[in-house]
Amino acid sequence: MKKILLLLSLAPIAGFIHAQNYPEPEFSNELYYLSKDSVYKLSRLEKATSEQNITSGMLKGSETSYNIEGTKSHVRLERGNQFSFVISTGASASSSSSDSAMRANGVDPSMLKGLGSTGDPAQTITLYKLDIGKGERKVILQKVPGANPFGKHKIESSDKYTFSAKRIKDGYWELIVDKPLPKGEYAFTMIPGGHNMMGDVMIFAFGVD
Repeated sequence: MKKILLLLSLAPIAGFIHAQNYPEPEFSNELYYLSKDSVYKLSRLEKATSEQNITSGMLKGSETSYNIEGTKSHVRLERGNQFSFVISTGASASSSSSDSAMRANGVDPSMLKGLGSTGDPAQTITLYKLDIGKGERKVILQKVPGANPFGKHKIESSDKYTFSAKRIKDGYWELIVDKPLPKGEYAFTMIPGGHNMMGDVMIFAFGVD
């Protein structure tokens, strides 16, 4: 009986110690890369906002996408590792600065509270492999072929990669990519508040070498 009581009393402590291994992000409502060396470290991803871009033409067809300037992210990760990322919705010393930056881009931080202690990040966050265009990277949501008889004839979109979401503590999640990522450019898209009335998304980009 004493052993059972001892184990029960240690369980909350063990969970607290585990959560303490994870550093608190400087900014809330942002995705960070988590390096799991002897000491856990966070690195910021390339951050941008994008609205849906729609182009169309008789021969080229139509394309709906989110676009990011530049063909290569300045954030580089080494291929072959199982990648982990974190996001925190809790208040931090820099949360007001983060919120100001988000409002400047037309995003209301209060809309992101759905990622609290019971929210599922998979409902608002998607990981894509980016397509490279002329001077930009693209998340292609849908590409419909045109009337060109020599062109492609199937609807295309950017590849998605799945991840598993693990709750570390209230408002703090670790996103573990389910399989190794090939060399290329990638981005998480995050829909504010879980809905996309204006068509805008937050984008957190990185590259794999």
